[in-house]
Amino acid sequence: MELIRIIISVLIPPIGAFLKVGLSLQFFINLLLTICGYFPGLVHVIWLLARKK
Repeated sequence: MELIRIIISVLIPPIGAFLKVGLSLQFFINLLLTICGYFPGLVHVIWLLARKK
């Protein structure tokens, strides 16, 4: 499941954020960052995936 989450996160960062945190503030932050540009959303979702929780 983790490999699929990583692949989806690279292709569509908001979906990867949703799979990790659900409909939380972090998802909406990622959505906004992705709308502003693909790269900021990608960096944010990588941070979400790497973070231990």
